[in-house]
Amino acid sequence: MNSDETKVADDEPQIAEHVSRYLGRPIEALDEREHSVFRHLVSRRTVTRDVNRSFDEGQTLGQRLADKVAEFGGSWKFIGLFGVVLAFWVLANLHFAAQAFDPYPFIFLNLVLSMLAAIQAPVILMSQNRQTARDRLDASHDYQVNLKAEIEIMALHDKLDQMRSQELRNLIHKQQEQIDLLSRIVIQNTDIDTKSISKN
Repeated sequence: MNSDETKVADDEPQIAEHVSRYLGRPIEALDEREHSVFRHLVSRRTVTRDVNRSFDEGQTLGQRLADKVAEFGGSWKFIGLFGVVLAFWVLANLHFAAQAFDPYPFIFLNLVLSMLAAIQAPVILMSQNRQTARDRLDASHDYQVNLKAEIEIMALHDKLDQMRSQELRNLIHKQQEQIDLLSRIVIQNTDIDTKSISKN
């Protein structure tokens, strides 16, 4: 067993105590994300990380290319450029009607547009699938951060409650000492008054 595994094994009782206190369930009921949060909590480490960077580092060239194509295909730049190309195609073929390479009703244009849609649609879907995976990763990370923050806040409340209870105990103890002191003073004054009255 290496030192990391020993450290994790040593932390298990403390993790189990935290899980029971803050979630009210046994440690066996935790999923891996929650267990990871409690490991970070016990070892006083953060759970935050740059999910986007780690996700982007794992992408292949094809995936990055698909994202760029989808990004361009869903932009106003593409719409404007596409509109200009279509207008040029139609106007050029109408102007050179006798020697037009795609005369009206623009059958070749329909073929090109169909091929473009057939290629562009799966590329956009691939990009959307990756975005969905990234969103799931973000949501999982957000859950871990929020769970750790919530547990840390509960732990702070516990510490504040303990400090307040200790402060109240100290205050009550001091108050009791003052009452005892005042009682002795009153008894002494009463004894002095009683002695002076008995002398008279």
